[in-house]
Amino acid sequence: MKKYVDYAVKKIEELCKTPSPSGFTAKIITNLEKDLTKLGFTPEQTRKGALFCNLGGEGSPILFAAHVDTLGAMVRSIKGNGRMRYTSIGGYAANNIENENIIVHTRDGKEYQGTAYLINPAAHVYRDVNSLTRSETTIEIILDEEVKSVEDVKKLGIRVGDFISFDPRTVITKTGFIKSRHLDDKASSGILMALAKQIADKKCKPNRKIYILFTTYEEVGHGGSSGIPADVEEMISVDMGAVGDDLTTDEFKVSICAKDSGGPYDYDITTKLIKLAEANKLDHAVDIYPYYGSDVEATLRAGYDIKHGLIGPGVFASHGYERTHRKGVENTLKLINAYITDK
Repeated sequence: MKKYVDYAVKKIEELCKTPSPSGFTAKIITNLEKDLTKLGFTPEQTRKGALFCNLGGEGSPILFAAHVDTLGAMVRSIKGNGRMRYTSIGGYAANNIENENIIVHTRDGKEYQGTAYLINPAAHVYRDVNSLTRSETTIEIILDEEVKSVEDVKKLGIRVGDFISFDPRTVITKTGFIKSRHLDDKASSGILMALAKQIADKKCKPNRKIYILFTTYEEVGHGGSSGIPADVEEMISVDMGAVGDDLTTDEFKVSICAKDSGGPYDYDITTKLIKLAEANKLDHAVDIYPYYGSDVEATLRAGYDIKHGLIGPGVFASHGYERTHRKGVENTLKLINAYITDK
């Protein structure tokens, strides 16, 4: 198992370092397509830009979905002094991007570095540095270019609607922690790639047909609403386990979600996941996520007649600078293995 956990962690790091805010995911999907092809599979891109792959097996088809799109931003407007307003992609607190390095991606393929700063960041100049509410109007984008006007910025090729990605600051510690932006949901995307490698290496022999799907619009609510094969009977979102308040999961566990903001998950699937985690002595938690929605719920709202579940490694500080651990990755991969090999 260590070999595949190592592989998952390597993929997580690669994925985190590849910019992919919702709507700007072509590069990361192409990279995953190449990786799955090297493993001997035949992945396919959907019209919507997601990546679908049949990993083989026969009977009772199940689909595991993870999303590779992340939080991000777009250029909303260019100010007269050459600085820019942004508009958020996905839901996050503005203070979570204050002082973060960013990249502006133009539509002709250029990239420009910059920083998200408070509009009055100097403590030696402004008295309200601590008290000013952080928002899309008080955080601005300052380019690492000599620009002082709208025209200066436009000469670089930057326009309204260009994507902005945030520096992931990915760190893998010697103690097994994985710290990065965008572990939601690149941690579980790496886990699904490890599952694919296990099956390719014949180290995991499913007793049913297995699909995986990497979606590209989860953070804006419609990632799983299309591209689901007609024969799928069950779908499990492999996303992040929420950590905090009275929830019992942490970075070392696989979290099994019983209910989130969209309502309860399928009774039979959730019960089976719990029993398998117990039988295999996996470090796990069963939790309620109060402010959470998943790809599989978008699938249900789109009208698909399927059973649904949700699991994932515990991720601390969701939608900020996040943290998980390789033990959480391992426990999640082991639970998926147990689920698809259970008699």
